[in-house]
Amino acid sequence: MVRTAYPSLTSSLLQPGTGFSGPTQSFSEHVTLDHPAIDVMTDLQRVSAVVIRPIDSVNEAHERMVRRGVRLLLVLNHDRKVTGLITATDILGEKPMKVIAQRGCKREEILVSDIMTPQERLEVLDMNDIYSAKVGHIVATLQAAGRQHAMVVERGTHGKTMVRGLFSATQVARQLGVVIQTTEVARTFSEIGAQLGT
Repeated sequence: MVRTAYPSLTSSLLQPGTGFSGPTQSFSEHVTLDHPAIDVMTDLQRVSAVVIRPIDSVNEAHERMVRRGVRLLLVLNHDRKVTGLITATDILGEKPMKVIAQRGCKREEILVSDIMTPQERLEVLDMNDIYSAKVGHIVATLQAAGRQHAMVVERGTHGKTMVRGLFSATQVARQLGVVIQTTEVARTFSEIGAQLGT
């Protein structure tokens, strides 16, 4: 055994009722449309994403949202890669009723994968654009897309794309001190174009 000049540290017993630390992010209480967009972004390097699996039930997803105080869950596959997302609007809107009508199943039998927005339909913002964007750009983007949330991706050192952050219309509105009107739509820009015949 190699001797070192490092004395051991003093230890003690863990006290009952001890919690644990987690990543934290504090938002500025008040921002304006001219503040940096990053001031209103939930940064997943500083806050743990709330996640769920495609095989979990919609009821489990809703319970997790309520428990964690969020309105969006990232859906991860068995490799912990993002395979979709599910929002409170998905769960509380028409999607579950359509699945029930099509399959003749019960609500508790509906899975996250049945109503989530799959990865191939998720539109994302680039983190490089966010660094130079203002809060006003985010508000305009959410309103133009008719969405309550926007996902931000960043390319890593090896070229792999990672979800870096999330924008929530509710969070942005809270920080701005105003109501942001967005009409949540469960379709992509390309689907809108198809409906308009463009």
